[in-house]
Amino acid sequence: MGFLRNEVTTDDMFLHVYEESSKESLDQKIDQLFISQGYKLAGGLNGQRIYEKGNRVLRLLLGAMIKYYKVGVQTTVIAPNEIKCEIRSQSSGMSGGLIGMNQVKNEMRSLFTIFQNL
Repeated sequence: MGFLRNEVTTDDMFLHVYEESSKESLDQKIDQLFISQGYKLAGGLNGQRIYEKGNRVLRLLLGAMIKYYKVGVQTTVIAPNEIKCEIRSQSSGMSGGLIGMNQVKNEMRSLFTIFQNL
C-alpha cells in the first residue's frame, strides 16, 4: 500500500495516485503528514481540505521575511484500492515578491517528494 505513480506535475500542483484500502485512511495519513510539517487544517470537508502554514497577515505586512503557505488537497477514489490525491498551492507567494514566489515553488517541490514517500 502506498504511492503508485505521479500523473501530473506543475509548479503549483501535482497529482499522485495511491494504492490504499480506503479513502478515509489516506485522508488520515495526509492530515498527519501536514501536521508533522507544521501545517494546520484551515477548512474543508471529506477529501477537500485546506492546510495553512505561517501567518498571512504578517506575510502581507513584512513580505518574504515571513513564510506563508496555503495548500488545497483533494482525494478521489478512482478504482478499488486506488485513490488520486491532488495537491494544489492556494497561495502564489506574490505578497513576498520574487523571493516569496520562489519560497512557494520550493515548498511545493518539497511536498511533492514527501508525498511520494507517503
